[in-house]
Amino acid sequence: MNEEQQDIVAARLRLIADAVPALIALYEAGTDVCLFANRRYAQMFGLDEQSILGRTFAEVIGPAATEQIQWAVDRVKKERQAANYERQLEDGRWIEVNLIPHVDANGELLASCVLINDITKHRRAEQRARESQQRLDKFMHATVEGILFHRDGVVTDVNPPLCALVGYSLEEMIGRRALSFVAEDELAKVQQVMGASRELRYETAVVHKDGTRIPVEFIVRTMEMEGEKLRMTIVRDIRDRVAAQARIQHLAHHDSLTQLLNRSAFMDKLEPALQRAGEQGRQLALLFIDLDNFKRVNDSLGHLEGDSVLTTVARRITGCLRASDLVGRFGGDEFVVLLEDIHHRDDVLVVLRALLDVVEVPVNADGRELSVTPSIGVAMFPEHGETAQDLIQHADTAMYQAKSKGRATYEFFVPSLAESAYADLVIESELGTGLDEGEFLLYYQPQIDAVSGRLVGAEALLRWRHPQRGLLTPEAFIAVAERHRLMLPLSDWVLAESARQARRWHDTGLPPLRIAVNLSSMQFRLESFACTVAGVLGDSGARGDWLELELTERMLIDDIDHAPATLAELRSLGLTISVDDFGTGHTSLAHLTQLPLDKLKIDQGFVAKLPGDLGAMAITRAITEMARGLGLKVGAEGLRTHEQWQLLADWGCNELQGELIADPMPPAEFEAWAKAWAGRPA
Repeated sequence: MNEEQQDIVAARLRLIADAVPALIALYEAGTDVCLFANRRYAQMFGLDEQSILGRTFAEVIGPAATEQIQWAVDRVKKERQAANYERQLEDGRWIEVNLIPHVDANGELLASCVLINDITKHRRAEQRARESQQRLDKFMHATVEGILFHRDGVVTDVNPPLCALVGYSLEEMIGRRALSFVAEDELAKVQQVMGASRELRYETAVVHKDGTRIPVEFIVRTMEMEGEKLRMTIVRDIRDRVAAQARIQHLAHHDSLTQLLNRSAFMDKLEPALQRAGEQGRQLALLFIDLDNFKRVNDSLGHLEGDSVLTTVARRITGCLRASDLVGRFGGDEFVVLLEDIHHRDDVLVVLRALLDVVEVPVNADGRELSVTPSIGVAMFPEHGETAQDLIQHADTAMYQAKSKGRATYEFFVPSLAESAYADLVIESELGTGLDEGEFLLYYQPQIDAVSGRLVGAEALLRWRHPQRGLLTPEAFIAVAERHRLMLPLSDWVLAESARQARRWHDTGLPPLRIAVNLSSMQFRLESFACTVAGVLGDSGARGDWLELELTERMLIDDIDHAPATLAELRSLGLTISVDDFGTGHTSLAHLTQLPLDKLKIDQGFVAKLPGDLGAMAITRAITEMARGLGLKVGAEGLRTHEQWQLLADWGCNELQGELIADPMPPAEFEAWAKAWAGRPA
């Protein structure tokens, strides 16, 4: 073949290569330079058939793509095998690439042929197919609901879920009138929708084969199938929804735990009852019931046991009342009863005595019986109030009066109670605000070593910086806090603030001292109290040996079964445990030996009578000697004279506090006093 003929063949091959829809190139094996490329291939990389020649494939396709396909190139070169792969270009298109080795008769690699096809259309078609399949899958999942097709009211097809819903087989349903499955009282409504050919959703009811009525929702559509119009009805079982709505309606008016009327529903019924009684000149009695010791059940045994007590109480209250009497739960452990058709106060007394007899619930708390009893306040209509609000308030006031008289009893409202109740209410409201607004602060009274006079501690004493009444001592508000359950947050604040102050004084270099904190019985009875203290120490960064917890004898005796374990946990945290006001309670020597204690504080009532009262002298000295025999330290408060100081020191008392040394002071004054005291002449 002469040169002219070769040129003709080459031109024809070029024409063919440029005409095919594929991208074609040939790269030399040793140098990776391009020996040939058709127009489509060259243009894909911004070149033409001539400018691409002599360039390496890395220069043509770029370093990122080269790294991505290097495995295929290596396969062609090393294994002399074709490689096939797909990859996505930066413009979003997808290509399929075939690398084909070109070898000579001896199997030596001469070049690599590149054949590229644009498969973007195929990829997009696959994506559309996947999306279509997903839509189909979703539709198939929707077939858990019943579907019915009918023509002119005659069933033509149904799906298995609908057969299961109504209890008929496919054969039993096809050919029957669609209306034959509808509840009789719903026929007119459904027939009207069918006649109007409306497309909508609405609630109705169908009848199961066994006669059971089933609330359903119909979703009705008209659709064309094979040139024929059919009506399609999606039948949705809404029994759960209807039951939930009924449940919600019930919960809107009833307490979820006891099933009694809730506060809102009780008040809704109370108002018309008062109106009827007023029109007919009849008396009513409103009873406000609160459970004694209920918080101890929750704290000791947990809320599940507490809930069990509440349901038992609710059952017993309703069990001793007439069906016409109203009973409601106002929240927590508070119940309210309205007695109608009352002719005499004696009628109410009969009910009160019955309630006191039956409501008491003994609860076993770790082998110890806790008795949950009711305290009941009574307000009469119209004698004690003519409005629902007045009666509730006055019955509540009478209930607190019953609690103050020893609990497990009842009290009728008397007007004089309202004044003290109002004062309590004001203080209660202001206490909560005071906590939120940071109106409380701690004063500190020094405690010194009885022999050396060295400062060893301070007792934290609560004060309230009242915005109108000035600085208040606990006597003005503690009783209200205890009655209205504000004692716990107040006590928790005192403990946390004492720990923070101990940390501040330690950081400022004040000589080491312990801060003594008075615990409330409510705090100490909490099952998790030791954990709470550990949390306070962790949050404040204070050490346990920087704090001393003071408990009364009564607190220990009331919880003697559990106190040793709690005290042991507290001491394991490093805290000092002392018994405050010792000598005024009923702690026996046996109790002292089984309680893990560190110190006894002699009640200041004894100290104040020294040295003139022989009885006080004997008791104080006996306490000191007994404590020393038990390995306990002894502290005394209320010190007023040097003679008292000398006596107590001679008897072996370890620590002293009182006005002779210093009155309680705010932190800054205490710091100044401590520095001055340390620098005083010995």
